[in-house]
Amino acid sequence: MSRAATKDNYTYLSQKPGLQLIKVGSYDLKELNTILGIPEVKSQILDVPITANDNAATLGLYAMQEADKGFDFKYDFLEIKTVVTGKFVLSDDQGNSFTAEAGDVVIINPGTTVTFHGESDGTAVYVAHRLPEPAFA
Repeated sequence: MSRAATKDNYTYLSQKPGLQLIKVGSYDLKELNTILGIPEVKSQILDVPITANDNAATLGLYAMQEADKGFDFKYDFLEIKTVVTGKFVLSDDQGNSFTAEAGDVVIINPGTTVTFHGESDGTAVYVAHRLPEPAFA
């Protein structure tokens, strides 16, 4: 995956004052098994750029279905995930383990490697303190 996103590559949601609505189905999710090169992973993701200012923010949708295998992901940025449906079984490189269920909020601090375990089966929305990941946008 490339982390070389630039501010000029995207159309940002926050361009002028006023409300905005993103309807269900407005965007297609990307298959993570292809991006990560792990065929056993059943997971999808989407990054939607909000703003490109000095405090860049990205909105995202993340889904995972039960699978034989999970995966690790290193976060170089702050991300806040809110579980909308189902559950996510997570652990990190600091020895923490959680099962996050619908309504729970997971805060992932920069420098953390998170393991998304294969028994996870749910959907979450997130806000990340970064530009969008090109492979996810």
